[in-house]
Order: sequence, then structure tokens, then C-alpha cells
Amino acid sequence: MNHNLKNLYATAFWASVLGMFAFLFDFGFQKATLTQQIIDAFYFIVIALGVVSTFARYFENPLLLKRKVAIFDVISVAFSLYIFYMYLFVGEAFKTDLILENPLWVVLAVILSFIREFSEQKLNLTRTFFNPAQLFILSFLTIILLGALLLMLPKATYNGISYIDALFTSTSAVCVTGLIVVDTGTYFTHFGQSIILFLIQVGGLGILTFASYFNYFFKGGSTYENQLTLSEMTNSQKIGDVFSTLKNIIVITTIVELAAATLIFFSLDKSLFDRFSDRAFFSIFHAISAFCNAGFSTLSNSIYDTGFRFNYSLQLVLIATFVLGGLGFPIVVNIVNLIKHKIINLFSFNSKVKTYKPWVLNINSRITLVTTMSLTLVAFVLFFILEYHHTLAEHSLYGKLVNALFGATTPRTAGFNAVDMKALAFPTVMITFLLMWIGASPASTGGGIKTSTFAIATLNILSLAKGKQRIEVFRREIADISVKRAFATIALSLIVIGTGIMLITVFDPQQGLLNIAFESFSAYSTVGLSLGITGSLSTPSKLIVVAIMFIGRVSMLSIIVAVFKKIKHKNYRYPSEEITIN
Repeated sequence: MNHNLKNLYATAFWASVLGMFAFLFDFGFQKATLTQQIIDAFYFIVIALGVVSTFARYFENPLLLKRKVAIFDVISVAFSLYIFYMYLFVGEAFKTDLILENPLWVVLAVILSFIREFSEQKLNLTRTFFNPAQLFILSFLTIILLGALLLMLPKATYNGISYIDALFTSTSAVCVTGLIVVDTGTYFTHFGQSIILFLIQVGGLGILTFASYFNYFFKGGSTYENQLTLSEMTNSQKIGDVFSTLKNIIVITTIVELAAATLIFFSLDKSLFDRFSDRAFFSIFHAISAFCNAGFSTLSNSIYDTGFRFNYSLQLVLIATFVLGGLGFPIVVNIVNLIKHKIINLFSFNSKVKTYKPWVLNINSRITLVTTMSLTLVAFVLFFILEYHHTLAEHSLYGKLVNALFGATTPRTAGFNAVDMKALAFPTVMITFLLMWIGASPASTGGGIKTSTFAIATLNILSLAKGKQRIEVFRREIADISVKRAFATIALSLIVIGTGIMLITVFDPQQGLLNIAFESFSAYSTVGLSLGITGSLSTPSKLIVVAIMFIGRVSMLSIIVAVFKKIKHKNYRYPSEEITIN
């Protein structure tokens, strides 16, 4: 590589990094006019360096034009040049333009420049210092701590926030939980809410997912060690499938969130919003929060808020969005493949084109879908019956059905509430406990012990009752390692939740055991539902809930794997003995 070009790329990269810091300073602090002018000027330096750097790459390597990255670069450069044109030839009229409002679109160009330059850097997920489990945990810790600092910026809140409350909110957002100690809609500014939204998106998918895929997309390849590490993080069955898995995750997320935001936008009552931008932000915020199963809302009482509790179209969109997010990316991809297979066979008139694939829907998808549908159906019926004359009394029959479905699905880590949680009947609260504990499906944005774990435990009980030594389902035998992981997950979850309940009752005994237990189950399963005690918890209790949320998101099993060193397999086995259980 030419030495001058190398210096140009390095300069463009570090300028883009400083541009991101300038963006945070610009939006996070009050500034004098001169300071604002200096920042605006620096923005254009960053954008200019980014454009020059991009042109230099194609001049150095014309073959880049044949790759998909060229599309991104053309759009990015065209957008940057358009902004330059508007400032140079339109001037003040540009700054008052309703579509391109300074400095929001200028900052977007800076962010695009940062993404491009950052993705050109060498990403090395080496195993020399950290194993995949440790990298996974450290990535979440880093984002949580940075998120807490960002939420403490003066312009992120209206009246400031303590570090404990900022840490709690950041953890809740990154761990896609939804428990809040301050009201998101009234306490945080639009900038603060945007930070929370960013933390939700990064937490839902994982920062390494974004970094790894963009690095691969822009550079056109990756090292074998990076692929090996990512294959363990994404549970890819083949190392060669790693980046196709990451691509599926990002594509599915983008499509579902855009569709959900659009449907939410058109389902809203215009009179509830002062401006078009407020309505659009509300739609985007709730679409991302729903798909990531975060449960954050800009409404003080979530979907139970006045003006929204009878909006059944909104509730149905949210249900579809967080159920898709909770199914897990591999399941969604598998369902899409099944639909493609059915459509091709249905509309294919040539019998030679038709194919028969008995296992398009794999064993994981079958178990997950059956468990999910069974839990949803049972919970829906019970919620409808138990709450018919309680929290559902104010609704029509159609409204009762929609709200019952909402109440049956949201405890499985979504965290939105369309009814008054404190008014629920006691049996409903107990059902909610179980649903929260089970949670969503594996490789999804949700938490809990997961539907597959619950399914394996149930199948194991049935196998023991029938006197069988193996777990068999759909003419397949479940591997012993899966059974061991399932029961380890169940045991560890109860230990963490039980410890959390015990500690919180020590620091806040006045909150009541039921409320504390509900809070702990909700935190561990990253649900976000509460019986109203989160904001009144003491500082030690808040820190305990923070720890429970973090452990629930990364899983206690991952933490144990990260801590303990793996031993080499030995070429011997001891004699087996049965232990008396009951």
C-alpha cells in the first residue's frame, strides 16, 4: 500500500472517531456560538476526508466496484456531496429546510463516514486473551458502562440523573429488559431517548454482530479465527455459515422493524401528537423496543396510557413484532425457507421442478413453535377467563380478546403492559411468573430459561414417567448434552433469582415478598414488567436488580463457561452408578 494513502486512511479514521466525540459533545452539552461554529466546521472536515478516502480506495483497487460495498459507498458519497452543495450554493435556506435540518443530516454523514472507516480496520477476535464467552460478556459490560456515561450527559435529561439511575437504565436497555427507575418519556430528552434506543438495538443484537458483519461486508473477508469465534457466539453449525447468519440477523431485523414502525405510525391517532416528527419517533422507538423485546416505552403507563389502551390495531402490531423477535433468528429463517419451499411447489407446473423435503422445518423449529403456540394458547385462555371481570372489564369483546392475547404474550420477555399490572388477579400474577421464567426462544432478542429448555424438561419428565431412558420427539432423539444444559440452565436460574429475592428483602423488606419476587423474575428473564416498586428501591437493591438483569441477559451458564477453564477430554471412563433420587 502506498505510504501516502496509508496516512490518508489513518487520518480519515481518526478524524471520524473525533467526529463521533464532537457529535456527542454537540448534542450532549450546552455550547457557546463560537464552539458550535467550530464543531460544524469540523463536521465538514470529517465528511471531506471520508469522501477523499473512499475515492482513494477505488483508485487504488478498481475491483471494489464489483462488490456490493460499492452501492453503500455511492449512496454515502452522493449524500455527503449533496450536503456540501446545499451549504455552498443554498446557504441559509438549507438550514431552514423541513427535510434537511441542520445539523442532524450533517451528523448522519459523519456517522456514515465513521462506519465506513471503522469497518476498514482489522477486527481481531483472538482467543489468546479471551474465549468467545468472555468476549460476549465483556462486550455487554462495555456497552452498559458507556451507555450509563452517555445518559449522564447534561442534554440527555431535563434535570440530570444520578450514576446509579443511569447505570440501571443503561443495563435495562442493553439487556433489553424494560425495568425503569425514572419515566422514559418525561425524564429523558429526545437525545436521551435516542441513546436508550441505540442501547436497545445494540443490546438486542449484540455489538459484535454489527462490528463483525460490517467489517466483513466492507473488507470482503475475515480471518479463520474470527469466523471460529463468531460461530460459537451465533451457534452456527458450520463455520462457513457465520456471515450468512449475521446477514440474516441484520436483514430480518431491518425488515421487521421498518414494517412495524410503518404499521404503528398509521395505527396512531394524529391528535395525540403535536408534530409529524413526534409521531414518527414514537413509531420507530416502539418498533425497535418491541422487536428487541425491550419493553421500553415513551408513554408513562406503557400501552395502558390514556389514548392508547383502546388502540387494538397498535396492540396487534406490537404482538406480531415482539413474538417474531422472541422466536429467534434461526427459527424465522427456517420458517421463511419453509414458506419458499411451499410456494415453489404450489406454483410450479413442471413436476421436475417440484421437490420433496421432509425436514425443511428442523427439530429446533418444531419444538420451539409447538412450545410457543401451546404456552400462548393456554395463557390466552386463562388470562381471558381470569381477567374478564377485572382488568378486561372496560373493553368490548373484541378488545378483551386482543388484550388477553397481549397479556398472554408480553410476559414472555416483551415487557409492555396494556392493563394495570397492580390490578391483576392473584392467579394471573402466578401465571405471569411462569411465563416470565420460561421466556422467549433461543438465539432471539428475549430472555428467560427459553422455550426449548422448558420443552426438554417437560419431555424428560414424560420419558421418566413412561420408563424410557431416552428423550424422543418427532422421531428424533434429544442429545444428552442438550438435556444437561437444560437442567443446568433451570437450576442456575432459580439460584440467581432466589439469591436476588433474598438480598432485596434484606435491603427493602417493606416492598413485600410478592412484589420483590415479581421484580426479580422480571429482571432475570429480561421482561420489564413490574408491580410498581422499581423506582422506590434502595440503591443496594437497584444494584442487585442490575446484576440480575445482566446475568439473565448473558446467562449464568455463559458466565460459568467464561470463568472456568475447559479441561481436555480423558481417554477413560469410571464405572457408572445410579444415585437414589426419591
